[in-house]
This record gives sequence, structure tokens and C-alpha cells, in this order.
Amino acid sequence: MNATAEELFRALTDSFTIELWSGYPATMKPVEGTEFELWGGDISGVNLEFIENQKIVQEWYFGDQEGRSIVTIMLKPKGKGTIIYISHTNIPDKAFDNIKSGWYDTYLSSLKSFYK
Repeated sequence: MNATAEELFRALTDSFTIELWSGYPATMKPVEGTEFELWGGDISGVNLEFIENQKIVQEWYFGDQEGRSIVTIMLKPKGKGTIIYISHTNIPDKAFDNIKSGWYDTYLSSLKSFYK
């Protein structure tokens, strides 16, 4: 991404900034244990861990699914930009293709466009 780790961390944890790059209402506080909603409620869950400018760990809700779906986002500075590493575990089989395309075609694409 053509942004610093600090800029990306803010873009992923500040409601106002999330709304700017996603174009949808968002509720987010970078506080462990708080619930969040992104993309107008299409994505929701609870924040599990924050390491400022480095790491975000969240549990995403999927209805009645047993087990937790965990998203880990790591920010690693590289040159003038930042590499984003994403791990998303325990995705329901029926949601896998939709979530995979959502990460690439919507979430990361929108964020990348914001920092052009």
C-alpha cells in the first residue's frame, strides 16, 4: 500500500476514516473488547487485540457458526509504503468465496484507491 503503517492503522481503526475510504457507515474504536461494524453492518464483530501501527486482531461474527472466525491484520513498513498481511481463519464453507473476493475486490481495493 502506498501509505505508512500509521496511516493504515488509522484507516482501519478510526470510524471517520473508515467511512471515507469505504463509503459506508462504520463503528470502530481501537479498544480491545469493543464491538465494531463496517460496510454499514455487513461486517461485524469484536476487537480482540491492537498493537498500534502494527497489528489488529478481530473476531468476525457469522450467525450461528460454532467456533470463532479470526481476522489478523499485520502492517509491515517497506520503503515508502506498507505491506498488509491478512489472515482470516475459520470461515464458513458457504461464505468462503464471497469473503475471499470481498477482501481483494472490495476491502483492499477500496483502501488502495484511497491512498493513490
